[in-house]
Amino acid sequence: MANAYLILAAGLVCAAVGGELFVRGAVGLARAVRVSPGIIAATVAAFATSSPELTVAINAALAGAPEISFGDALGSNVVNVGLVLALALLIAPITARPSSIRRDFPVALLAPVVLAILLVDNRLSRLDGALLLAAFVAWLIAVTREAAGERSAAAAVLGESKPFRAVVESVIGMALLVAAGKLIVEGATEIARSFGLSEFAIGATVVAIGTSVPELATAIISRLRGHDEVGLGTVLGSNIFNGLMIVGTTAAITPISVPLLQAAPALVLGVATVALSYPRRSGIVGRWRGGMLLAVYVVFVITALQAG
Repeated sequence: MANAYLILAAGLVCAAVGGELFVRGAVGLARAVRVSPGIIAATVAAFATSSPELTVAINAALAGAPEISFGDALGSNVVNVGLVLALALLIAPITARPSSIRRDFPVALLAPVVLAILLVDNRLSRLDGALLLAAFVAWLIAVTREAAGERSAAAAVLGESKPFRAVVESVIGMALLVAAGKLIVEGATEIARSFGLSEFAIGATVVAIGTSVPELATAIISRLRGHDEVGLGTVLGSNIFNGLMIVGTTAAITPISVPLLQAAPALVLGVATVALSYPRRSGIVGRWRGGMLLAVYVVFVITALQAG
């Protein structure tokens, strides 16, 4: 049992150090390529933090159990906003850039709605998967075009930049964040078992939080360092990757058969969390939203436990 606590402590240290390095590297990389940190966060960071879900999705689909990755993707989206973004908001309000409000929020909000529509027949076919992937590519093209526009409009000299250092910090930071997630899941799972929690309860709470450690550390460190758009972009981008690219990839490999009523709680709460975090006209997401989002996350956990 002592080893479990040491593993958990090591995971928390990796999360803190990795989050600091990754946020610093992401901001430095954005300066080096002359685009906003939010674009780097919504694409590169979001893809990196969603890589565990992608691995699960491909392996589960090839093994003929795509429903596992579907549930993982939907659950991760609720955790990303309902827990990760909520904790960042409780530290201080977050200010969203107009580009993020225009580009990322609508897609993150509509993704679960589109999934619900496609699931009316209780099945996601390969054609449905292709449609989701096409929607993801369209969003990615829009982000790329915006990045190109920012780069061409930026001055050639924005101060000294160190791209190599930024890349190294980003890579080391993300590696530590991934390691942190694995260590926290391993240590916390053993501790939870010692208290007699069921495997499902552990999965719905400990494992879900552990696999969201990259997003959690990135969001909190970026909020503490005043880089709101890095944390917000990572969370929203990760949701878009999960809802469109990961679910789309899974369905394209192996059709997913899931009753709409079974997926409804995660889909509804996925929409609710993004809607609750939608900024006011000023672009500010107030601290009180964090409390509301945590309440939604608690409802999600309770629903998941009852369903199990």
